[in-house]
Amino acid sequence: MIEDYYIREIALSYPPERTALSEFLSAHELRFEEDIELAYGVYDEDEVLHGCGCAAGALLKCFALDASLRGHNMLGALVSELLQNRFAAGISELFVITRRHNETLFLSCGFHVLAHTEQVTMLENRAQGPERYAAAIRAAAPSDFKVISEKAAADAGHGPQIGAIVMNCNPFTLGHRALVAYAAARCDFLYLFVVEEDRSMFSSAVRMELVKAATGDLKNVYPVFSGPYMISASTFPSYFLKAGEDAAALQCELDITLFAERIAPALNITVRFAGEEPLDPTTARYNRAMRELLPARGIQFTEIPRVSDASAPISASRVRALLKKQGWTETLRTLVPQSTAAYLERTFPPKEEESLTD
Repeated sequence: MIEDYYIREIALSYPPERTALSEFLSAHELRFEEDIELAYGVYDEDEVLHGCGCAAGALLKCFALDASLRGHNMLGALVSELLQNRFAAGISELFVITRRHNETLFLSCGFHVLAHTEQVTMLENRAQGPERYAAAIRAAAPSDFKVISEKAAADAGHGPQIGAIVMNCNPFTLGHRALVAYAAARCDFLYLFVVEEDRSMFSSAVRMELVKAATGDLKNVYPVFSGPYMISASTFPSYFLKAGEDAAALQCELDITLFAERIAPALNITVRFAGEEPLDPTTARYNRAMRELLPARGIQFTEIPRVSDASAPISASRVRALLKKQGWTETLRTLVPQSTAAYLERTFPPKEEESLTD
């Protein structure tokens, strides 16, 4: 009987319960993900685990139920517990990314589809989330940007050109600056989406500060945070993937689909820009996916060559590597705008060279 089961929080800090959750997921051909910070379990009177649901920040994940509990709205009960906990923690916008065939189950729990591909779906606990996000961006934009956006919407693709770039800017380099300047010269208005999540060497607040300082002279560039609707590889869950499935490819397709179907129309974006990626295979793959998927959805994709110095392409990863190894050096001044250089120089003192003697 369903009355013989109850739901309680799983004590993740207690090794036996953490292990039991991991083993339960494995028995259901799922994987425990280390970023899980909260979990609820369905237990019988003997404290045997029969179902679970977890959360990592705003993402709900790692749901599993024994076959005997399916069809009894136990998923809804788990979701309800997770929602209450997240709301109490001040997290009100919640998301699920799961297999496409699970979409109906989460719709019945009050979630709304953001975007889906053949393989995966992304849902949110509120309706019209991307449109609300876009409306807030438009409302905060300078008045001349609003006029351009309204003209673009009224002229249905024949009016002003509105472009977009999505960047982490960790930190902002001369390579970033070259791409932004190129795009700005070919658009009436350019949205510069700065990845908002704080999983980088530089915080989102610092990255935005450096972006604004280095692009302030480009009057048609509007830097904004990406919000929760630009899916990154670091937040895309892979617990439900089988051996051999390509998590990066699935994440790319879902992220690009969400941008093309919900974000771009809401902001009248008709072209997206990116720099070529000769070094990082994941970013190169993402660019290939944009080249394939965006034009099919009416959005032009423009990829420009990377800016290089005498030795290699200028990249944020190269700047970070130098900072970690040496701290501030004059070499960095050749890789970043003056405003970024000033921040790095005062924040990362030069490291003393290790003694060459015993």
